[in-house]
Amino acid sequence: MNAPIPPESAGKRPVGTQPRVLLTWLLLGLSVVMLVGRSAFEFFEGQTGAVDLALAVAISALVTSAVMNARAAGMFVERRHSEAESFSRIVRALSRSVSPDAVVEAIVHELGAATEADHVAVVRLRPGGIVLDVTFVSMLPGAPTSNTVMPVRQIEPAETWNVRQVPHPPSSHTPLRIFAGEPEAVWLDDHDHGSQGTGVDDDLRRNVRSRSRAPAFVQNEAEAQEVANRIADRLRDAYGLRNMLAAPLQAGQSVAGAIVLSRRTGEVWPDSAVRLLRSAAFETSAALARVYSFQAAESEARTDQLTQLPNRRYFDEYCKLLASRRRSTDRVAILAVDVDYFKRLNDQYGHQVGDVALRAIANAIQVSVREEDVPVRFGGEEFVVLLRNPSAGVALEIGDRIRQSVRDLDLTEAGVTERVTVSVGVASGENEGETIDGIVERADQALYAAKRTGRDRVVEAWLSEVER
Repeated sequence: MNAPIPPESAGKRPVGTQPRVLLTWLLLGLSVVMLVGRSAFEFFEGQTGAVDLALAVAISALVTSAVMNARAAGMFVERRHSEAESFSRIVRALSRSVSPDAVVEAIVHELGAATEADHVAVVRLRPGGIVLDVTFVSMLPGAPTSNTVMPVRQIEPAETWNVRQVPHPPSSHTPLRIFAGEPEAVWLDDHDHGSQGTGVDDDLRRNVRSRSRAPAFVQNEAEAQEVANRIADRLRDAYGLRNMLAAPLQAGQSVAGAIVLSRRTGEVWPDSAVRLLRSAAFETSAALARVYSFQAAESEARTDQLTQLPNRRYFDEYCKLLASRRRSTDRVAILAVDVDYFKRLNDQYGHQVGDVALRAIANAIQVSVREEDVPVRFGGEEFVVLLRNPSAGVALEIGDRIRQSVRDLDLTEAGVTERVTVSVGVASGENEGETIDGIVERADQALYAAKRTGRDRVVEAWLSEVER
């Protein structure tokens, strides 16, 4: 995460060190020296009195004071101009960021350089609301970036040590649905449990299965700053930091993390650093809310709203991702599942009951497959399950488990008295060069065979046996 020097700041000198300004100060200084020297010479030669000498000294002091004030004012304007330029660069970089990681990258180096911090840490809420992602950046050249997580409850006051369960502020959507990859390490205590990703599909699977909880709810800026300070305290304990400055990241009235600066020295942070940090935290909060909202909308577009299973768009994207990373030893199997006589069920009981049946069938499919498998609503009453690296016989076993789970459904509360059944077609990849689309096509052929031979069956492609 090495940020290039912005072109607008490259090669610039501070105003006070530009040649024309230095020449002006030099000429003014020489004039003051000449004035005082001439008056002192005439006084010692007896050509002028003490009053004239005092007047020359007073004029020289007045000029020197004016120069010093002008110099201080120039430095103040220069600092404010530099602060404004840094903030402008941060805002421009944030406006181009399309992911949470890009948002973090957009601010850390510029903020560290502008505030003369030795370390910059960005802490942000992860989906589910139980852990915070921590990106820790050292401003030393060549120092690696550290990525880790901390449980949310570890930033609560020690006397409570629990996340406050409070209402989420009213909103039409949850702004903090983050869908990112797993960090490199995890901070855990005796009551926390880490999770390990299962492969290339982690990002997409989180898109359709994650649900956020509200972060810490605060009433005012003082409470928000208190949460940010507790985050800084946790970082101090973990990294051995000192002289820290923190600002909260907020989403509405909820704290969603913090930006933390630290220095090795004990000198007081200047007001410019405090202002820039607060402004950067405000803009970062807005940028994170924007990218999270965009990702939440993308997640909704990949989810079937009736069954809450992934939809066909998700399946197509997943297959492209899987194909790009598929190794020669990887095996893939496809189950094509179709509800038997679904049109008759809809006509007899109505579409609302049909929707209830589809939701129940989707749940039966989801609980029948393995954790690494991908169940999808393909459209209408048809479902597809992609199996990752199934051993011999596993695809048929899972297919029959789905068939039996659906057959065992009790839909009497919805008014359905007869059994609802499904037909299942199974196809496994038989060679390295076969595409997933080819396997899906063979599974469809097996599904048609199951329909023709009586329904409520599991048929494997290219085999004549019918599995019950």
